[in-house]
Amino acid sequence: MMNAYDKDYLYHSQKNFGHMVDFAINTCDYDIDEFFNMFLASNVCVQFENGNPAFIAGKTGCELVRLIVSEIKDSDIDTQDAMYLDKSPEYWLGWVLSYYVWLKNYKFGYVLSAVPAGDMIGMYDTMHEADISKFVNALDERLKNFYTQTALTRLRNAAGLSQSELAERAGVSIRIIQAYEQRMRDINKAQLATIANLAQALDCDAIDLLEK
Repeated sequence: MMNAYDKDYLYHSQKNFGHMVDFAINTCDYDIDEFFNMFLASNVCVQFENGNPAFIAGKTGCELVRLIVSEIKDSDIDTQDAMYLDKSPEYWLGWVLSYYVWLKNYKFGYVLSAVPAGDMIGMYDTMHEADISKFVNALDERLKNFYTQTALTRLRNAAGLSQSELAERAGVSIRIIQAYEQRMRDINKAQLATIANLAQALDCDAIDLLEK
């Protein structure tokens, strides 16, 4: 599996993401799910998903929070920067979530839709001293249980299209669409032209159609 960005940046990404969550929740007093909703809507989220070194390694967690609040709320944070030596549960959440998104090359929204940050932090007591692979396995299981439909089915339903309507719009056989949605055929092995046509018909990125 291809990671989200070069491993050389991973440590800095985890550290800065951890400090970002810690500062937002414990210093700026944001509700954890409220802050992550802001993060998901922000350019900072996009830059982290793209592995932009200027963001994942070049900015402190406090700077990232200020960018998010400025963009989403059009306001400034008066609180002074604070990065604590003692690692809080919020820091741990940022640390492991950043690692998971890097490892799986998932979008943050895809993960947080299945396991909201407020639920994820509840894993701290049992996971924070364990090897990070246990957190990865736990999240894999939660995502598997949440995403019971194929990505193609979810995106088609979100677009309000029937299988026949999607077939006509994309120029793809309805039997092929049915086979992908029933997992009788692996969409990850589909021809590039088929994926491109389906993505264009559904107004999404081709990678969004692939199964995780």
